[in-house]
Amino acid sequence: MEVIESVGGMQEVALGMRRQGLCIGLVPTMGFLHQGHMSLVQRARSECDRVIMSIFVNPLQFGPQEDFAAYPRNMERDLALAREAGVDYVFTPTGASMYPEGFSTCVEVGGAMTEKMCARSRPGHFRGVTTVVMKLFQIAGPDRAYFGQKDAQQALVIRKMAADLNLPLEIVTCPIVREADGLALSSRNVYLSPAERETALDLPRSLEVGRELVLKGERRAEQVRSAILGHLSASGAIRVDYVVACNGQTLDDVAELQGPVLLAAAVWVGKTRLIDNIYLEV
Repeated sequence: MEVIESVGGMQEVALGMRRQGLCIGLVPTMGFLHQGHMSLVQRARSECDRVIMSIFVNPLQFGPQEDFAAYPRNMERDLALAREAGVDYVFTPTGASMYPEGFSTCVEVGGAMTEKMCARSRPGHFRGVTTVVMKLFQIAGPDRAYFGQKDAQQALVIRKMAADLNLPLEIVTCPIVREADGLALSSRNVYLSPAERETALDLPRSLEVGRELVLKGERRAEQVRSAILGHLSASGAIRVDYVVACNGQTLDDVAELQGPVLLAAAVWVGKTRLIDNIYLEV
């Protein structure tokens, strides 16, 4: 495994691989790796000749009151995990190299997809995501890029960007990886105290309530949403950001659930914001 810090160095290596006709898979991350990230690597390894992982805590996607400075980091541990998983190259740029002095260009997906859910409580977040992801695509030149379903809105926004801009790559969304008790793996789980960790389980359990309703034949979106919200509210220790039962491809609000369906929620447990979702075909 080779660690590459410079933008130019990564571009040179990627160009060499493309000239050899090798299929490149990119796994973009912000580090503090867990088995969710490793599942993306495993999928990339099975489908590509070479795997590039980026580790970069992107300042553009954090708001002024968010946890950029405190976001967990452990590069030594991350590199060991990447090596063990079979990553070929790890790209670890600095903030100054990704956003040098005078940087003033952003990539933004417009429309309802970036105006709801996480976008409402995190203004500018998705502009930061699409800007850094576009830069990573330009630097690493992947044939496929791998993202987790846990960040469902992010994955759909990136897919929309790639389609709208005719990017010559495939966006692959991989299933959520969960702890044995059902909590979705997240780098932010480290913030939770033992008591908060137990409280956080109400998030996946509430979504499961919604899923069971849909599987039993309930198609009224508001009824499913209300059931999820009711389960979350009963906790008393969770502050709800949003709950949606919507179209799973466009994130459009619907009265009746049919086709691809996304049940998603964001909550605060103590000072930690957590997101989770369940994707269904009905």
